[in-house]
Amino acid sequence: MLTTEDFTRFPLLMWGKVLSKVKKAVVFMDDSCAEALHWSGGAAALLEAGARNMKQFSSFEACGVNEPKAVFVVSTLLKGRTVDIIKDIISLSHFQYCVVFTTVAHSVHLLANSVTAEMDGKPVFEQFEEKLCEWMGNMNYTAEVMHVPVVFTQVSQQLLLTPTFAHLFPLLPTDLEAINAKRPEKKRFGSLTDVDMHSLPLELQLEIKSLTSALNAMFEATGTREESFAVGPMSRILAGELASHPQAKNRRKTATNKASIIFVDRTMDLTGAVGHHGDNLAEKILTVLKPLPGHVTDVQVDMLELTSLQRTAHSQNTLAPGCLAQNQSLVAQSLWEAMLTSKHKEGVMEVRRQLVEAASKEKLPIKMSMGRVTPEQLCTYMQLFRSSWGAIESHCGVLQLGLATAQTLRHPSLPHWDCCLAFERLLLQALGDSDFPTVLRQLLPLMKPHGGDDSSSSGSRSRKDECGPDELILLLVYLYSLADEALSADQNTEEEELEKLERDLIGALTLVITRETELSPLLQKLTGCANPEELTIERAHSAMEDMFKTLQGLSHTRDHLKQLRSVYTASDGVHQATYRPFLRQILEEVFHPDRIECPDIEHMSGGLTDLLKTGFSMFMKVSRPHPSDNSVLLLLVVGGVTPSELRLIKETVSALKPGTQVLVLSTRLLRPTDVPELLFTTKRLTPDIGV
Repeated sequence: MLTTEDFTRFPLLMWGKVLSKVKKAVVFMDDSCAEALHWSGGAAALLEAGARNMKQFSSFEACGVNEPKAVFVVSTLLKGRTVDIIKDIISLSHFQYCVVFTTVAHSVHLLANSVTAEMDGKPVFEQFEEKLCEWMGNMNYTAEVMHVPVVFTQVSQQLLLTPTFAHLFPLLPTDLEAINAKRPEKKRFGSLTDVDMHSLPLELQLEIKSLTSALNAMFEATGTREESFAVGPMSRILAGELASHPQAKNRRKTATNKASIIFVDRTMDLTGAVGHHGDNLAEKILTVLKPLPGHVTDVQVDMLELTSLQRTAHSQNTLAPGCLAQNQSLVAQSLWEAMLTSKHKEGVMEVRRQLVEAASKEKLPIKMSMGRVTPEQLCTYMQLFRSSWGAIESHCGVLQLGLATAQTLRHPSLPHWDCCLAFERLLLQALGDSDFPTVLRQLLPLMKPHGGDDSSSSGSRSRKDECGPDELILLLVYLYSLADEALSADQNTEEEELEKLERDLIGALTLVITRETELSPLLQKLTGCANPEELTIERAHSAMEDMFKTLQGLSHTRDHLKQLRSVYTASDGVHQATYRPFLRQILEEVFHPDRIECPDIEHMSGGLTDLLKTGFSMFMKVSRPHPSDNSVLLLLVVGGVTPSELRLIKETVSALKPGTQVLVLSTRLLRPTDVPELLFTTKRLTPDIGV
């Protein structure tokens, strides 16, 4: 019987193909593949398989005379910059044997080279093998080029991520304008739901085909026939591509297992992505700690507490950071699951329990204490391990997760979480009582630049309840994605009022940003400036205008839906207004006891058969596939999923249909601040996949 474990084993199965080739080799790997490996065994897996070394995929790397074998693992097409880097590394080295793995299928390489006809063999890979021999300087040397979809990585028992597609994000109304601009006036699309695969730029087509190819490989490895469903324009395109994948037809004929997969656009509910209502420890850790260099998901954990080093300005560079991915320890994996899928308080309590248990096993002089868990208490427990390197090695995973928790709980920016939550609740209540401009106007007084009346004279934002630019942008996204829920006033008057208010907000935000003494990573990406000295008022103003243009389209992302149009329940005088998570609404429809067909969850696998059934259903009873038909449900959220949503999905399914196994697939694990970056700075139409 098919289980979610069959799918979570797939990443290790694919890495096994890579590991079989790394013996006595130096491995060069790009960031996306390195991140996928990081959660699937890490560098230790390569070294245990016999690799000599692991290096960054960069033109500045090379190998010595005594290193004749190289393995390259890349997440891009074998074109352009990727080819240049491989050539540079080989030219500076003395290889006699090169193996190149790409996560991009050969069929996608053919499309990238404008070849649409079916061809025997794998000519693109064969030609590249000849080039490798040429660069090594001897055509008798050995070169191998192959496709292995190492794009999935297991982050928890119920979550597979795709670091390779971390920046894939659903289309927005501003993207529709860009698509229509290149089309004749009579053939322009009226809405995003009309956009088809062939109207997208080639780069995006290639990325979509690459993702659907990886999904097909996963279904092939598990012997699964899938029933695909979609909610949202980008999801329809992805599900349609998977349904028409050339190799999928034969697979479905011979598959012995069945599963349902629902594709969901993240843009259907951005309120849940930027909101701070998630009572989750892992979400706070991911938000406040610095990202691990080169990674989208994992963070840096300061390990200084476990050493006798003095904390100085340079001590952080002395010690390698810890992280959240703990593959070597089952206890640490269990703790990470608890931090990821339980409430904040429960997660913190479990961290303390595991630390106490570890200290007891090592017979360390631990003093038990009850009541509230404090970061100081956790640090006291962890400092007991300093005196024993053996104890540190045995419990390294639990200690890293404990340090991540302590550093988050005492982080100076954590109080902003509660501050944002308070504002979000106020705005949520106001939406049911006022029109949108009136609610939006409540943000104007919050837009105070550095050195304002309520700030300290040094120009630092010291008050815990004061919002910085990042928090203000999050509140704007939160509000615009709920704009349709506000009371409707006279439309013309409201539009004029909103236009004037937006000009005021753009001006106020421009002033806030230009008065910052340091630009956050989000502001750097929004403005294109690395430091405040580069940032002019004109540049900041232009960035804010572009941002508001995108914001204006957020309120229309659910316009095409018939049933699931709202993520808001207004106050009824007894109960407060509440946010209704979109993913929960989908699951409630899927597992409705009466198996009611939801018009917004569109079945995509049928093709001609489905069209015939639709025709026959006019005069006879025909049963259509339903997402709840199968015991395994895959939920693929295009654009990212939050830790809070993982808990929500787990709890909702347990309550509605306990026997069903649900596995979440997503492009990334979201922090609230990731969303503005994906909305305002990601190249959605022209992703960088090495074309």
